[in-house]
Order: sequence, then structure tokens, then C-alpha cells
Amino acid sequence: MGVEIRESPVSEQAYAEMEAFVYDYLDASVENEDDGGRMRWYPWHSAEYRYNHILNVVDLAEHIADREGANVDVVKIAALFHDIAKLEADQDVHAEEGARVAREYLSTHGDFAQSFVEQVCQVIAEHSYQGPLADVSLETRCLIEADIIDKVGANGTALMLLRMGYEARTHMDAAEMVQRVLERGKDASHRVDSDTAESLVHQRLTRVKWFQEWLEEEVPNMDHEGFGGQP
Repeated sequence: MGVEIRESPVSEQAYAEMEAFVYDYLDASVENEDDGGRMRWYPWHSAEYRYNHILNVVDLAEHIADREGANVDVVKIAALFHDIAKLEADQDVHAEEGARVAREYLSTHGDFAQSFVEQVCQVIAEHSYQGPLADVSLETRCLIEADIIDKVGANGTALMLLRMGYEARTHMDAAEMVQRVLERGKDASHRVDSDTAESLVHQRLTRVKWFQEWLEEEVPNMDHEGFGGQP
């Protein structure tokens, strides 16, 4: 019995155009605000960071979807648009706003089936869901898991250490900040549902634990509670 080769509804050129649209939309969201963008002084609220996060989530979501048997095209496009409204809308409505933007784009660019557009938009609208992942579609679960995973591991550690500078902390607080990443990773391990996502979380937690151990070995006065003494 042969394997059916299903042609993707999104060509490489169409996807490249979507990527450009998402970045331009994020950039315009920042530039159009009188104060220079919501929390622009935190780099992870800039267009550059948000776009990088989106691309990370696309890669993770596509990997999880492929391993778990989800519709990879739906998951990939939903991941690309999932945070497009993050810099202009309040946190509690950014998912719905993102779905609205995606629907407008997909309905006016290309010739996508309405069922495909609606499925993509549903996944985007539900990606902030905080309940059990068994209650959502497989495609939505893949996106939620990818979004969670990007915040842990080496990437999450780098961002947390970067945050120290913006909070006027010294490097002696680094172990405390890394511990926050570990705690976030442990929470993620309880939240994700698929075998693929659980494996990714375990991998990333292991890397953070190694870094924390090396850090505390090289800086003896450092501990999980932060540095309270004098050098």
C-alpha cells in the first residue's frame, strides 16, 4: 500500500510573504504607538524579539505536529500568526485579535479553502487556553506546547539573564534567575501532554540544570535564593 503524498496548501513563496507580513505588522504595531511601543524598553516586547519568538514556536510546533500526527500546515500557519497582535492588544484578547488578522490576510491572499482558514484561526484564537490540553484539538495542543517550550531551556535562561540588567541586578543574582527558569520548566512539564513535548521539556530542563551547576561551582557565594553577602 503506497503512502499518499499530500500537497501543502501553502507554497514556499506564499509562506515567505506571510513571514514578511507578520514582521512588518509587528514593527508597525510598535512604531504606531506614541510611547514607542508597549514596554518597548524590555527587549522581549520589541518587534525583533516577538518575531524571533514566533519563528521559534513555528519550528517547535511543526516538529511536534509532525511527530504527533497533527495537520502540520494548519499548525505551522497558526504558529506564524499566533502572536501577531501581541504588541498592540491586551494580553487577554491578543489571541482573538491575532485570529482576526490571520483571517483577513488568508482570505485576501491566495486561494485557501475556507475550512483551512477557519481551522487555522481557531487554533490561533485558542492558543492562550489555560485549561487541560485534552480539551482542545490536536493542532491547538501542538501550538500551546510549542509556545510553552520556547520559554524554557537555554533560550529562556538567556532571556532571564538579560532581564537582570534591566532590573539593575548583578551577576550574583544569576543563580536565582536561573532557578526561575527551572521552575518554569517544571511547570511546563506538568502542562504539556504529548510524548514529543515532554521529551523536549526534559531535554531543555537538563541543559538548564547543567548551567546552574556550573555557575554555582564557579561562583561559590551564589545560591538559589540570591546573593546576600559581600564579595
